Amino acid sequence: MLIREKYLSEIRDFYDETSLIKIIYGLRRSGKSVILTQIIDEIKSKGINEEQIIYINFESLDYSSIKTAKDLNDYIKSLTKNKNKYYVFLDEIQKVEDFEKGINSLRITNQYSIFITGSNSKMTFLELSTDLSGRYVSFRVQPLTFKEIVEFKNIKKEDYKKLLLDIFEWGSLPQRFSFDNERAKLNYISDVYDSILLKDVVERLNIKDITSFNKILQYVLETEGKEFSANNVLNYLKSEHHEIATDTLYNYLEALCSTFIMNKVYRYDIQGKSVLKTLNKYYASDLGVKKIKTNNKEVNYSNSLENIVYNDLIAKGYEVYIGKTKKGEVDFVATKNKDLKYIQVCYSLSEEETKDREFGAYTGIDDSYTRYIISLDEEDYSRDGIKHINIFDFLMNDDF
Repeated sequence: MLIREKYLSEIRDFYDETSLIKIIYGLRRSGKSVILTQIIDEIKSKGINEEQIIYINFESLDYSSIKTAKDLNDYIKSLTKNKNKYYVFLDEIQKVEDFEKGINSLRITNQYSIFITGSNSKMTFLELSTDLSGRYVSFRVQPLTFKEIVEFKNIKKEDYKKLLLDIFEWGSLPQRFSFDNERAKLNYISDVYDSILLKDVVERLNIKDITSFNKILQYVLETEGKEFSANNVLNYLKSEHHEIATDTLYNYLEALCSTFIMNKVYRYDIQGKSVLKTLNKYYASDLGVKKIKTNNKEVNYSNSLENIVYNDLIAKGYEVYIGKTKKGEVDFVATKNKDLKYIQVCYSLSEEETKDREFGAYTGIDDSYTRYIISLDEEDYSRDGIKHINIFDFLMNDDF
């Protein structure tokens, strides 16, 4: 089993903390339940008795009777036999109505260290009610990073490119690496995304026009990395004989982001040092969704490379934006703490015209923040104070 040390190291300091809820959220099948299991194993290794650990997976029918906050509160307290500290793990808790109230009721006793997971935006600070405001820490779990896969599968350096192309096609959900043949991988990925779309989107949001919804997802995936235009999407739907209102389009897009299938990336005005709310872009949390939800027969290597760099920056803890310049854009502006980096992504810099375009993206930026170009090239093309980095050096470096 792959130990998700990146996440464990972030959560470990909070294992015994009863005043803060530990929220672990992200795309379905990205490994949240496995991380809970690994936390439980570490807690047991410290000598905590089995009776002090309570684990509930709300996808199991065994717990289908727990429907409300009061049901949850009463059930946990029925398992509490003494005044010892209890460790409570609640997997996919968004299925419980008003779960925040039940969790907060347990939290205020200072007897429970509570860990919860969920697969939609109700688990993030954007939607959590005032019951938990300021009373939690949250950790977003991504599908496996390139480095995690290398370590998990013991991939040799000479096979890095083969692995990268494999991720472009099949994504990096952990369990898909259990399957060797294409049919099994395709069936697994299809089942995962069909489940997400049905359970977390269509049913939760009561979407009636499923065909239009799927066509919007297809369009966003096939135009990934390009400036988003609502008019273009609406015209595309009209050409496909599916007309919807603009508000409905934005609701559907929000639904895709709320389940972490897609990520909305805002633009950052480099000149004015401010975040803009228009002309945003979308990137997939896992590239495998393209395999089953688009009509593209061939992988777009440039777009996929840009997407994997975006996902890796998020996994490295950066907030990521699209950079707006006077004459154009920089692929990414990545910020963490007080650090800011500019990043261009290009599959290959072998052509002079491509070099001029990629390095030229930084023309007119007069601040002192570090500028990078990331590509597959092994030759170092750094120049004019702009650092060129090989994609594998970037993906394998946690300290970028």
